[in-house]
Amino acid sequence: MRYIIITFTLLFTLSVNAQKGYKKAYTIFDSEGKEIGYETLIKKIAPYNVVLFGEIHNCAIAHWLELEVARSLYTQHGNEFTMGAEMFEADNQLIIDEYMQRVITYDRFEDEARLWPNYSTDYYPFVYFAKENNIPFVATNVPRRYANVVKNKGLQYLDSLSHEAKSYLPPLPVTFKQEEENSAFSLMQMFSGSESNAEYMAQAQAIKDATMAWNIAKSGSKYFLHINGNYHSDFKQGIVPYLTEYAPQLSVVTICNVRQDDITSLEDENKGRADFYIAVPTDMSVSY
Repeated sequence: MRYIIITFTLLFTLSVNAQKGYKKAYTIFDSEGKEIGYETLIKKIAPYNVVLFGEIHNCAIAHWLELEVARSLYTQHGNEFTMGAEMFEADNQLIIDEYMQRVITYDRFEDEARLWPNYSTDYYPFVYFAKENNIPFVATNVPRRYANVVKNKGLQYLDSLSHEAKSYLPPLPVTFKQEEENSAFSLMQMFSGSESNAEYMAQAQAIKDATMAWNIAKSGSKYFLHINGNYHSDFKQGIVPYLTEYAPQLSVVTICNVRQDDITSLEDENKGRADFYIAVPTDMSVSY
């Protein structure tokens, strides 16, 4: 009996010491930079109609947490919950629906849905969770061919597309304001070497953001979890202004995925980007 007690005490001590010395894989912060727990995050975001989860596309921790957030929100919202993602284009909605309803096999889905190269490692669990729980899943992004058209010819060219093509787009004309002081626009201009090319590149981003917002808005879902690259929701820009335009009654909350050398506090340069933050170490392994 004494041996059992000593052994238990030793194991307990080792466990406590291990916990004290463990290295964190991520830290969650609120908008003020205060560290919060996962359950607090869920409690804070659950009342919002739309959760925009901004990610770094090759961050494995972010992909795992996207799945965990989906599980938690589904537990709370049940049949009122919908999922969607930037990684799927609107003209593939039928293919997604048929896969979700088990009309087609995974092989056919994989061959026809123009999946991102990192789908199997990063997005498969997210989609599979929706499929297994019969959660509606929306392909929100613009078909890439139309984003490419805008990049080369500008937003105004969309008016010349067919009625069928326009069915995959938000209402035209899409609102676009060129802001030269905007850092993203300035970066595009610097790399393109041409102000007109930079404007078209910014417009191509705008048609993506507007289409994602439109598909979220027209889903009619009371609670919607959407995953997208940080760029599409940082600083409450990107998707957010279009959501406000298309569905002003919807409340929106944003999450931003950041990399930092030190994740014990939120770096000043990241503050203001979102309502909540998932900070991961800079040297964390990536999925590609």
